[in-house]
Amino acid sequence: MPKVTYIEHDGSEHVIEVDAGSNLMEGAVNSGVPGIDAECGGACSCATCHIYVDEAWLDKLPPCSDMEAAMLECAVGEGQKGSRLACQITMEDVLNGLVLRIPEFQG
Repeated sequence: MPKVTYIEHDGSEHVIEVDAGSNLMEGAVNSGVPGIDAECGGACSCATCHIYVDEAWLDKLPPCSDMEAAMLECAVGEGQKGSRLACQITMEDVLNGLVLRIPEFQG
């Protein structure tokens, strides 16, 4: 099963297995990763699963949808490179080892 590393703003790491076909928000919530609240349950309408994807992995992800980009703009403004919503990224075997950082304001 593919693994994902979620890194809190204080450097605490959570390496968890996420089923292929699940999204990264579900993996975090099911494993109790702090800072991924998922208030909307994955409907791309709250941005409480905002994460920063490590730059080394950006090219392996599908592009951000218009809906996700709009939600990120409303929720976090300009954001930074790698800003994504964990609910909008489906885990695949090719993403085994993916590294994500959780913003401080969510921790």
